[in-house]
Amino acid sequence: MVKRKFSSRSSKENTQLVDSVLHNFDDKECQQVRHDLLKWYQENKRDLPWRKYAQHPDLNIRAYSVWVSEVMLQQTQVATVIDYYNKWMKKWPTLQDLSEATLEEVNEMWSGLGYYSRGRRLFEGASKVVNELNGEMPKDADSLLKQLPGVGRYTAGAISSIAYNQQTGVVDGNVIRVLCRCRMIGAGSNNQVVMDTLWKLANTLVDPVQPGDFNQGLMELGATICTPKSPDCSQCPLKTNCKSYQRVQAEKLKSSERLIDSTIKNDDIVDIECLTDNCVLCLPDTEVYDSSLGVMNYPRKGKKKQAREESTLVCIICKKTENEDAFVITQRPEKGLLAGLWEFPSQTFDKDNTGDADSSTLLSNHGIKVTSELTKGSCGEVVHIFSHIHQTYVVEFITVNQSDVYFENQSKYKWVTKQQFYEAAVSTAMKKVFKQYESSMNGNKKDGKHTKLKSKTDNNQKSIQEFFKPKSKK
Repeated sequence: MVKRKFSSRSSKENTQLVDSVLHNFDDKECQQVRHDLLKWYQENKRDLPWRKYAQHPDLNIRAYSVWVSEVMLQQTQVATVIDYYNKWMKKWPTLQDLSEATLEEVNEMWSGLGYYSRGRRLFEGASKVVNELNGEMPKDADSLLKQLPGVGRYTAGAISSIAYNQQTGVVDGNVIRVLCRCRMIGAGSNNQVVMDTLWKLANTLVDPVQPGDFNQGLMELGATICTPKSPDCSQCPLKTNCKSYQRVQAEKLKSSERLIDSTIKNDDIVDIECLTDNCVLCLPDTEVYDSSLGVMNYPRKGKKKQAREESTLVCIICKKTENEDAFVITQRPEKGLLAGLWEFPSQTFDKDNTGDADSSTLLSNHGIKVTSELTKGSCGEVVHIFSHIHQTYVVEFITVNQSDVYFENQSKYKWVTKQQFYEAAVSTAMKKVFKQYESSMNGNKKDGKHTKLKSKTDNNQKSIQEFFKPKSKK
């Protein structure tokens, strides 16, 4: 064992895989990891619906069911996915069933799950399998990767190992964490050398007899034991082969020895370290190992791109009828953010140009003419965080009679009741907007503020002006 020697990184990034004893598994370790992980998985695996489908005798249904689960689980927690998955598989139990659906139906089913392009790609993939591949799913990872839209390296590996029992590894967020801790890989996974190394490790480790169970076990371990913030190392089946855990134990031992012998100096402490100079997999020289974090020193997160700020004006048009109120919604473009979903008439605006944030201008841009208003005003703001956008919705409302609204293009809009709105393919953000509207209306009625407006300005324009009014410094 050797003391740590820090050396500066080369300015030119190393593009070769690192050949390091510390960062790789030898044959004996591979055998031990496979044995321990499979044993733990069989004893501790969660009862999840997609694992039952993965045992289906029909190979196409088996692969399809794994595909659906893996796509739904991308960026989404297991607890959230379960209900969506059960409803999806009940409605479309086969590829053929899904290919006969409409994109509108798919969007409605996906509503609230987020990252809506995932559902569209599943639908497009099923249609391609049925119409171009004679209804037969591709039978290996390379073919899955090449032939199915939206299927990346991870999803292809998951389908081929779990459904087809092929010896191929997988690398997702959970696997990254487990492997980085096991091999003390501290560099961020946004580094291509790191990712290539992790795929190499995953493909080396995967069990040749039970690749599907092994891969699911590795992901399960990361989800339940080797978690980001509170790992339970005492219950981990891989702790004897985890270099991060070994380092923590070594430091604890040295700390206890120092209490007994005060002559031991920090420089005398022997650590488990990498012998490779300028290793791109180790903790960067700019980041210090924090003993209080233990195994959580690995991996370090790469810098996340800051979400851009965006503001959108939303106008909720409510039509009063004898039976039930109705609301105008329109469909978003087929490409881009929230493609194909329905929403209230909206438009983004520049905070530096308050003239853009006007409901009358918004309606004119949408080709909507309102001849008479019963009430009009502001419902406040709703903030919704997308993966790359910090969105602020400024919510306005107009209440009209049945014959007071005209559309230049009627086919682009439709009236829906509250129930129909929630059943339609609308985003979580729009549901939050509607709840804000309802809360505002209930508050107005309760406080006696829900009054008739005589002009198109008044409260509406005042609310916009207040939104942009500079806050006084205290």
